[in-house]
Amino acid sequence: MGGTNISLAPNLTYLLSDKISIGGGIQGSYSSLKDIQSTTTFGGSVITQYSPIKQITTLLEFAELHVSTKTETATGAAKKTYWDSALFIGAGYNVTEKISLGAKYNVLYKEDESVYTSAIIPFVNITF
Repeated sequence: MGGTNISLAPNLTYLLSDKISIGGGIQGSYSSLKDIQSTTTFGGSVITQYSPIKQITTLLEFAELHVSTKTETATGAAKKTYWDSALFIGAGYNVTEKISLGAKYNVLYKEDESVYTSAIIPFVNITF
């Protein structure tokens, strides 16, 4: 069984001080399991980041995604569209000034209703 997963989620942030930044972003993704299911999402987010020390970044992010899923069944294709909200609280380690690695937790996560497969999502942030 083959599959595809493509995702892009750029953010634009503004530095309020050397410790605090705010911003927003857009995100979109497409995932597919060959001949079984495909899901497309798009939406936006707002984010606040706080760096208490140079090596650590904490974040608070709200995202709203429109989800469209098509599942192949024995009786034909079943389609479902809905909106999914996420409120993430997270932290990361700043590997360099431009790269951070961490994880964020979705406090609104509901296993049967979320487009996300887990409440905890790892992240890599690369700043240009």
